Amino acid sequence: MNKREKIFLLTCLLAGVMCMNAGAMHIMEGFLPKTWSAVWFVVCIPFVVIGFRRISQAVKQDSKNLTLLALCGAFAFVLSAMKLPSVSGSCSHPTGVGLGAILFGPCATTILGLIVLLFQAILLAHGGLSTLGANVFSMAIVGPLVSFGVFKLLKKLGVPSAVCVFAAAALGDLLTYVCTSFELAAAFPGEGFAFSLAKFMGIFAITQIPLAISEGLLTVLVYNVLAKYSRKELDALGAL
Repeated sequence: MNKREKIFLLTCLLAGVMCMNAGAMHIMEGFLPKTWSAVWFVVCIPFVVIGFRRISQAVKQDSKNLTLLALCGAFAFVLSAMKLPSVSGSCSHPTGVGLGAILFGPCATTILGLIVLLFQAILLAHGGLSTLGANVFSMAIVGPLVSFGVFKLLKKLGVPSAVCVFAAAALGDLLTYVCTSFELAAAFPGEGFAFSLAKFMGIFAITQIPLAISEGLLTVLVYNVLAKYSRKELDALGAL
């Protein structure tokens, strides 16, 4: 087993330990009104198109990047399949998209998130096909954009790499749940959008903060292993 394969195995094992006997919590099949489901699908289209181009460019740049892309996808798949109980009978979960955003940028990570969410909807009944657009927008577009932006900003400010990675992964996780709350509040305003948004955010907030911290720490651990054994590739990607 070469070093790259060891890194991939380590990632799967670490994430797998965290996710034993767990399911996922995305917006479930048929939960959103048809109009809102269609809106989120349309919003996602430009990000998906750009994402495919970014992945194609990364693979052309170095075929070894395909292994790193697969690792980022596996990391997101397993972490986003983790479920912890929240208040009001709901659940929260990590996203795992911060690592991909740091290494390959937000749009390439959109494709990884799309694949992850599609497989979970079809094979695990987590989320749904009708709500795929909404789930992709929150977890695979907003989350990666936040992670990428935070990482680049802190990096320019000279903040240590471990802190950059931690903050990027943790804040990307938190903003994903904020976006999901926005989507639900827009679809079900009830007594008013602001009241509904506060209600949905309150449901997830208690468990999401420790989940975001845990995801940040795990992402730092994996990033440090990659920086040690795949430094050349990460340097070429501008992720160091």
